[in-house]
Amino acid sequence: MSLVTKYMRAAIAPFAQEIEALVQRGMAGNSQQIDSLAVLGGRIQATANADRAPFDQLSDAEFKVFSQYGEDGILQYLIREARITREESVFIEFGVQNYLESCTRFLLVNDLWRGLILDGSKEYMNFVRNHDMYWRYDVTAVNAWIDRDNVNDLFRDAGVAGDIGVLVIDIDGNDYWIWERIDAVNPVIVVVEWNSVFGPDHAVSVPYDPAFERGKAHYSNLFWGASIAAFEHLGTQKGYALVGSNAVGNNIFFVRKDRLGRVKPFSAREAWVDSRFRDSRDRNGKLNFLGGARRRLEILDVPLVEVIGGKQATLRSLDDAAARSSASDHGTPRR
Repeated sequence: MSLVTKYMRAAIAPFAQEIEALVQRGMAGNSQQIDSLAVLGGRIQATANADRAPFDQLSDAEFKVFSQYGEDGILQYLIREARITREESVFIEFGVQNYLESCTRFLLVNDLWRGLILDGSKEYMNFVRNHDMYWRYDVTAVNAWIDRDNVNDLFRDAGVAGDIGVLVIDIDGNDYWIWERIDAVNPVIVVVEWNSVFGPDHAVSVPYDPAFERGKAHYSNLFWGASIAAFEHLGTQKGYALVGSNAVGNNIFFVRKDRLGRVKPFSAREAWVDSRFRDSRDRNGKLNFLGGARRRLEILDVPLVEVIGGKQATLRSLDDAAARSSASDHGTPRR
């Protein structure tokens, strides 16, 4: 028996009767009961993870209930290690679409956190308000197009300010510039979507544009957000440590340095992973499923901003400068 299996069996034991009852009801097709079974599965995995912690790699804590990938498990782990209190059990997540798949829904349903969610689509926010989760739990849905000038007012107007547990930023565009401006809340944990295609070394972001839309910014759908090095720089300025990425490479996690506990910090290069999702498009707008280094070739010459210094650059110019610097450092042996 593997060590992980041993922990899982021990974690399941206290929930055996509840599991059996939920399975029977869930088989009847009731979506609420199916969700309850999924939540119970998450509770079991979180219990097993608690016995295995701390983890050498953040991705080792992953499990999925309502998150897109393994963010549910990672957040449960970080929340426990950071010792988030009942008073801090508040989240903000923006860029949630209809919220059925999100980083914080498990916190809302399983841990009974209070939350604020925001999205630019009125239809998505109306969907949430008409869903039974809206009366079952304490979540506020706000329809707003978020930019760096209105973000703090949106939080305060919704009654959320000061110390909170988790902030999730996912808007596929101005993420760096908006996090830079946020000061209405002081989250213990920050989750932000990052662009792995920009690579591990260059601290770059798309230029700030309050009307930025990923699908319109470049035909490839690959020009958006900021690099892991850019977010590491910003996190350090704000008092956070980068603690890793999920395995698929779309979300990175930061913990306030005064609350790290046993969680291991990483540099941008150590935490970088080559993202595994393939949502690139061709010039006709059709998915072409590019992966790995092939994606980078599509955006080599698109203007970016170096967040340290604010100069405009491209990935090609930065790569060339890095190559020249490396050659100069190694030098040519004298005769």
